[in-house]
Amino acid sequence: MDWTRLILRSEGDTSAGITYLGGVWGVPIAKTRLSDFLGQIGEVRASEGAATYLSGSIEDAESKFNLRNLVSSPVPGVLQLNVEQIAAFQRLLVELGLSGQLAQSTAVQLRNGLNHSATRFQSQTSTAGGSPTPVGGATGGTTFTNKPGMDDDDDTGVAPLQMTSVDSLLDVPGFTPEMIARLRPFVTYLPTNTAVNMNTASAEVIAAVVPGMSLSNAQAFVARRQTVFFHNVGDVQLALQGSGVTQLAIDPSLFDVTTSYFFIHGRVDHERAEVVRTTLVYRDPLTHTTRIVRVQDQL
Repeated sequence: MDWTRLILRSEGDTSAGITYLGGVWGVPIAKTRLSDFLGQIGEVRASEGAATYLSGSIEDAESKFNLRNLVSSPVPGVLQLNVEQIAAFQRLLVELGLSGQLAQSTAVQLRNGLNHSATRFQSQTSTAGGSPTPVGGATGGTTFTNKPGMDDDDDTGVAPLQMTSVDSLLDVPGFTPEMIARLRPFVTYLPTNTAVNMNTASAEVIAAVVPGMSLSNAQAFVARRQTVFFHNVGDVQLALQGSGVTQLAIDPSLFDVTTSYFFIHGRVDHERAEVVRTTLVYRDPLTHTTRIVRVQDQL
């Protein structure tokens, strides 16, 4: 964990404002004997790790569709469903062969859960254009307030479960474990609203978040991106226009070329025991310091 956080901070210092697939952070750590790893950093007890192996990788969490974007907070104290983000999630569901009707019910479940969250209006600062902006409602788009009685909490007195990861979709009626597995490579849940990093997002996610863009055009967009990464949102807009997307359909607040949230996937093998750990890490866009948001172990 310390090693990967050091990589993220170092790369943030040297490539400030840009996160792309060719960065050092994207190189996985091959299975390495712990004694060798500790020896490289001068640990005197390095020999004690001769029977233990480490491996892992860093994943850009903002390359995926963030379910938190389905609900925005245009002003403090107000939670609203985001029409454009619901439409984007609906397109993604359809692309993956799932029912688009689940997008609306997911957004309602998320909003109802956030109504009981102490951090429901939590925000960060985004530096997509260099100036700080509150992320509580920074994904842009039209929002609306639900009609009373349509989708508010029921009167059972039981608060809905709060979403913490893509697995929380199992709490939404209509989702199955097989559907979650289908969505996992393309969907995540982060603590705050985020823009999609167009340097790292998949064709499926890009086709979903860009209105009027077909999957084939998104695949061509990703193929061209392999030769040169985007340095700013202006580059993204030009590339989208070159892919046939009209200027009127492009909302620059939905896209970015840098990332603040990363998943660190680590594995430890010791004799017959193994531990797989996934850690969500936040990298401050200004200071590049990192902090752990949540940790999940799989034994």
